Amino acid sequence: MINPPDPTEHPLRTEVREFFKLAIPLTSAQVAQSATGFVDTIMMGHMGAEVLAAGGLAAIIYFSVMATTSGAVMGVSPLVAEAFGAGDKHRIQQIARQGLWLAVVVALPAMVFLGHLDRWLVYTGQSETTVLLVNTYLDIIVWGLLPMLGFTALRSTVSALSQARPIMVIMVVGTGFNIVGNYLLGFGKLGLPSMGLAGLALATTLTWWGMFLALALYVLLHPTLRPYRFFQTLHYPKPRTLGQLAWVGIPMGIFAGLESGFFLVIMFWMGQLGTDTLAAHQVVLQTIVVVFMIPLGISFATTVRVGQWLGKRDLAGMQRATWVSMVITTLFMVGGSLLFMVFPKQIIGIYLDVDKPENRAIVALAIPLFHIAGITMILDGLQKAIYGALQGLQDTRIPMVLNVLGFWGVGLSVGYGLGFQLGMDSRGLWIGQSVAIATVAILFSWRLYQLIGRQKQQALS
Repeated sequence: MINPPDPTEHPLRTEVREFFKLAIPLTSAQVAQSATGFVDTIMMGHMGAEVLAAGGLAAIIYFSVMATTSGAVMGVSPLVAEAFGAGDKHRIQQIARQGLWLAVVVALPAMVFLGHLDRWLVYTGQSETTVLLVNTYLDIIVWGLLPMLGFTALRSTVSALSQARPIMVIMVVGTGFNIVGNYLLGFGKLGLPSMGLAGLALATTLTWWGMFLALALYVLLHPTLRPYRFFQTLHYPKPRTLGQLAWVGIPMGIFAGLESGFFLVIMFWMGQLGTDTLAAHQVVLQTIVVVFMIPLGISFATTVRVGQWLGKRDLAGMQRATWVSMVITTLFMVGGSLLFMVFPKQIIGIYLDVDKPENRAIVALAIPLFHIAGITMILDGLQKAIYGALQGLQDTRIPMVLNVLGFWGVGLSVGYGLGFQLGMDSRGLWIGQSVAIATVAILFSWRLYQLIGRQKQQALS
């Protein structure tokens, strides 16, 4: 159960404290995970522009599939949080077990999809070298998909039970292992073969297996979690509970897949504009991914807190958790925006030697993209915080539709029109992304306002 509040402490202060107990570990875990992609991009840059472009494309393809499948499994989080708030131990057990089943069901078709992308990539306008490098990467990392989804199911359960600290520890250690493995296998150090992109994929796959096994061991042995017996009778699927998980989680997965797919389409269009354009886009996008892990981690905490208050049927608690999330996210993203606007060249210098003549075109292309990203990122963080609250309320289907309208309807139309029809190239495509993000933020705000109004009416009736 949620700990009873201290009657001498203001409810807002209590919420902020409890929120940070969740948000700090979950955010740290997300930042640690994104650090792997950040370091990978730096390593790819040292392997050459072609590897940087192809590696970035391969990474976002894998990320799109990973986001879609893990989003579907993350329906575990709001359902466990609600059951935890209501004090229903049996339901917590059932949801956690069926979450692992859902991970297997989702992983198998996704692995088949990733393993047969090479023929399709040829028709997207990418060069033969790019297709070969992308296919090499995906053929190896596909074997890390199943443990990643198993880890996601367990992570969603453990965080919904307000046990977020071990997730942070496991992901930080796993990230360190991944980065070292990427360096050793990518560049062939300590007598190991130099595998390039294949080495990066292999290290990531081994890391996911290690993280999944570590979290499973923690769940089995920790005194607080052991009484739930999550792995007992695991061989018995429960279609009804599995269906409830799918009802909440599948729209979350489709949402994540559509959002990632939108950025994947933008990357394909960047590739049609040339290797330098694609490399510049990858530098900016990877930086944003690292920064964006903080509002993403905050949104995970928002889902848990709102879901727990939903289980207690406490409207005031839901509202406090939502407002705390929105304020904290906005303050952080303002700081990130200023860094992007003021120091773009210094950030690019992390990935590439900005003084080398062969990199000047990439630098010139990346700087205006950082300016556009800096203007947009505040709304980007805000929409993610609001979506976390919507997930906590188990409202996942309407946001999925709003996502389609904002990203695929407005964003792609504006981006294509500015980028190709009006000749603005990469800047036009990024402006399209920004318009999409702003549209979705507005639509999500409207949806949350609508749901809060319904909750108030129900409380009064």
